[in-house]
Amino acid sequence: MGKIDIETPRFGWAITGSGHFFKESLELMQKLPNLDVFVSKAAAEVLKMYRQEMKLPEGTRIFKDTTASAAPVGNFYYGVYHTLILAPATSNTVAKCVYGISDNLATNVFAQAGKCRVPTIVFACDTAPELDTEAPKGMVKVYPRAIDLENTEKMKAFSDTLVVESLGDLTAAVEERLAWVKSLSS
Repeated sequence: MGKIDIETPRFGWAITGSGHFFKESLELMQKLPNLDVFVSKAAAEVLKMYRQEMKLPEGTRIFKDTTASAAPVGNFYYGVYHTLILAPATSNTVAKCVYGISDNLATNVFAQAGKCRVPTIVFACDTAPELDTEAPKGMVKVYPRAIDLENTEKMKAFSDTLVVESLGDLTAAVEERLAWVKSLSS
């Protein structure tokens, strides 16, 4: 396979099966130009449960988890992406990423971004011993397990990976990357 001629590198955004700030993550995607969205099977289920539609910028490409090899990840090798955002990231996704398991689209794009040194922002859901989160029928309290909190901490040591713990931190990190992209074209 030859090098892909990509004029403008893109944002990649992987969503997983978490409802934690799911709607807000979808809203944040609307601000990004040149966006590809990677939808895991669990994320597709959450979209239905939360009755959400993805209203995305024109030109956004959506890749769904439909192939065993997660074929779209090959684009990371050809400079198609300058940034990957994994948000929201379930404790299951974080655990798999921490231990090098890449068996679905979200974990595969994370692995390939790391192998290609693409800066990655991860909005981990389980970041404190007690959290309020939105379920399909309203707000609930959750108590992440010690292993979930440990895995989030382990992920913070990954190269080229910024783990954010709040919607405000996610927004700030995404806006910083967006400003960086805009600075390249000025």
